[in-house]
Amino acid sequence: MQIGIFDSGVGGLIVARAIHKLMPEYDYVYLGDTKRVPYGNHSAKVVYEFTRQGVEYLFNKEHCGIVVVACNTASALALRKLQKNLKNRKILGVLIPAAEEAAKFRRVGVLGTIGTVASGVFPAEIKKLDKRVQVFQNPAPVLVPLAEAGERARAMPFIKEYLEPLLKQKINALVLGCTHYPIFKREIKKIAGKKVKIISQDEIVPKKLKNYLARHPEITKKLSKNRKVKILVTDLTKTTDELTKKWFGGNTKPQLINLKY
Repeated sequence: MQIGIFDSGVGGLIVARAIHKLMPEYDYVYLGDTKRVPYGNHSAKVVYEFTRQGVEYLFNKEHCGIVVVACNTASALALRKLQKNLKNRKILGVLIPAAEEAAKFRRVGVLGTIGTVASGVFPAEIKKLDKRVQVFQNPAPVLVPLAEAGERARAMPFIKEYLEPLLKQKINALVLGCTHYPIFKREIKKIAGKKVKIISQDEIVPKKLKNYLARHPEITKKLSKNRKVKILVTDLTKTTDELTKKWFGGNTKPQLINLKY
């Protein structure tokens, strides 16, 4: 069995790369729904259906033993329902690890998709851990399309616009509440300044997953260890091809699949 990673597009490749780097011995299957990205502009019902299709594909077609839902919008709007409906499957999200890190600070900013921000899941999860934390949110909808298109240079004015209201609140930590946003981590750090701690899921989730697997040997013993990586997408894009080769080696090429729409 393999470790599956699901995302709405190319953003989750950052998390997949980080997980693979920390635990290279396992076999991985990444599925990016690049045909229907971004998820953040869709209703909760649609996000759940899209996510269900992707997760079930990884379990049923790719024989994954565990699936990480790397998309924050999907984690916010679909994860709990999926865990309830697919009780015999091990499905993890990326929100809780980021919330646990954010709860260490007093004034936290959250940059997310429209769907994630509207769900209020980050403030809720952070305040479960510490009610004293003040959480400020702002949606950053344009960053996902720019990340998918590989347009880093065009992102700077949008990043400034999205960060301005959060920085005015004198935040001391910023959650990158979308797996696409770490693509712009360098630009975000430049604008946010050294006094703001950037909480990026590619730096947190791999350690949490490793700890989870260590606590669940019944899962770990079923996982294959051939050091293989498979990248699946619902639409072959230039950015996906470039990032796959850059992060996983020239011999790794994204494969086109069809989900049941």
